[in-house]
Amino acid sequence: MFRPLALAGFIALALAACDEGGAARNEIRIVGSSTVYPFTTAVAEQFRNKRPDRKAPVIEATGTGAGVKQFCAGIGPLYPDILNASRRMKKSEYESCAANGVTEIVEIQVGLDGVAFAESTRGPDLSLGRTDLYRALAAFPGGKPNTSRFWSDVNPGLPHIPIQVMGPPATSGTRDALAELILAPACEALLPGAAAWKESDPDRFARTCTRVRDDAAYVDSGENDNLIVQKLDANPNAIGIFGFSYLEENADRLDGVPIDGIEPTYETIATGRYPGARPLFIYVKKRHLKPVPGLADFLADYAAAWGPDGPLVRKGMIAAPSAVRAASARIIERGTTLDPAGLE
Repeated sequence: MFRPLALAGFIALALAACDEGGAARNEIRIVGSSTVYPFTTAVAEQFRNKRPDRKAPVIEATGTGAGVKQFCAGIGPLYPDILNASRRMKKSEYESCAANGVTEIVEIQVGLDGVAFAESTRGPDLSLGRTDLYRALAAFPGGKPNTSRFWSDVNPGLPHIPIQVMGPPATSGTRDALAELILAPACEALLPGAAAWKESDPDRFARTCTRVRDDAAYVDSGENDNLIVQKLDANPNAIGIFGFSYLEENADRLDGVPIDGIEPTYETIATGRYPGARPLFIYVKKRHLKPVPGLADFLADYAAAWGPDGPLVRKGMIAAPSAVRAASARIIERGTTLDPAGLE
């Protein structure tokens, strides 16, 4: 049996050792959120341009949930160094990481984003409330199977057109944010006592409040947000759900759908007024910082790019408040690890 120090030495040796291809890994590997993907890709391009002798980071848009599983699978050259996440890590996910030896995790908020609802510029010009979306998208609104087929079924003031929503899969952080920021608050507002179910009966809360229907009204469109944009262009009566950057990037053919009377814009998300506003994160394995060449430099490049006048904002990210950016920069500088006590 390995003693703790011996085990630590073994892991460090394994990380620096040759991988299955016969050479030590000398590129950064990143997995996770499709929402954070374009921002991390932009940083990777700058990283490579500044250091042509370094290999380009390898980045996969797997979705936050699937990315967490890969990130938490272990320490060493076979496992990712960074996780892109469009929501905060869950307590259960941290525990899964710890069970596999991934115990020193650096959590860095890199900016803000909004879960944007959008339609074609040729669409019906919808304006929806969170209660409308709950009644339209929840699998069991009010505890009963969802039978609504038209928007007018959920609200007589809405047009009589089919509910057709194209959104992310269950593995996506955007899907989690939809449940947490839109569906759950509406469920709690409509059903007295629902908030208490989170603690007393979490299965009931999930089934009644946050489970998304799986019929034709909600189309799981995978992790390719650009594909949703294309489908909206072809189907003017449909609604898409994705990160704000995709809405901004396609402003010539898409309109944001106001939620509770508030449109998804840079200002409403930055100030937290838009109901779908959320933080964006990257998670880093501290034990990979020294063995993986360039990893510390990559994080420094990220911090240099996330300001209000930086390239990530031009790419569609919402800059975090100055205090948040300063705190994130200190975390990078000091290598401060995540305290799991605050996770849910």
